[in-house]
Amino acid sequence: MPGAELRQIRRRIRSVHSTMKITRAMEMIAASRIVRAQQRVAAGQPYTAKMREVVANLSRASSSVSHPLLAARPLATAGVLVVASDRGLAGAYNANVIRLAEARLHQHAAAGVACRVYVVGKRALTYFRYRGYHVARSFLGMTDAPNYGHAREIARALMSDYSEGRVDSVEVFATRYLSALVQTAAALPLLPVSPPASGGPAAPVTYSYEPAAHLILSRLLPAYVEGAVFSILIEAAASEHAARRRAKKAPTENAEELTHLLTRQANRARQTEITTEISEIVGGAEALTRG
Repeated sequence: MPGAELRQIRRRIRSVHSTMKITRAMEMIAASRIVRAQQRVAAGQPYTAKMREVVANLSRASSSVSHPLLAARPLATAGVLVVASDRGLAGAYNANVIRLAEARLHQHAAAGVACRVYVVGKRALTYFRYRGYHVARSFLGMTDAPNYGHAREIARALMSDYSEGRVDSVEVFATRYLSALVQTAAALPLLPVSPPASGGPAAPVTYSYEPAAHLILSRLLPAYVEGAVFSILIEAAASEHAARRRAKKAPTENAEELTHLLTRQANRARQTEITTEISEIVGGAEALTRG
């Protein structure tokens, strides 16, 4: 009956409106967080660039100095750090980085190299545990707004395992933030520390060490690793918010389009109902007149 059809369409419109309010709210929250995340990425770049410059100059000026974080060893056990998110509803953000990390785990397994898995974020932890991987360390509750304390916690755990010989290398799988529209999953070597290449043909800076070069490196290199991890975390956070905003923008637009379509259907059903009522009134009046 026309009346029943109209009531059903209106119920669907209310349901779509409720869904659209939720997706729009999530989109707006993600958009507001992107701005802060972009500011943090931009603010951290000068520190990272200066640290790379100092380490590059030190590596040129003190090539004979050794440090445990610089020592490359034969690869028997590989450390794999996967940076995902604590929450879902972010499109393919988690799937892309997890797929890249799992492909590397398969490569290591085919080469006979043991792997030690570290994860950041509940999504990565759930995925790898479900598929039977042993997760050595997990770091949760820090992906939305990571701070330097989180980076220090992760870096110290990785450096400890590397210095004690539990792993012979550490590779990070995370999402690089290129712009609000472009983020890409990437593999980033972390340990052993490879001194950055110099930025140009300029002559290396000559340093006078006081008290000693190895003491300076013992403090500088851990800070360099912590800074690298922090840069990875804030880029991953910005990428997560950008991916979540895109993931919520599409259903919001689809809900709006569906609302317009259902409204037209409701108008047609209402018009049909009115026409039926008018026909019944006219028919009844004509019957009374004839009687």
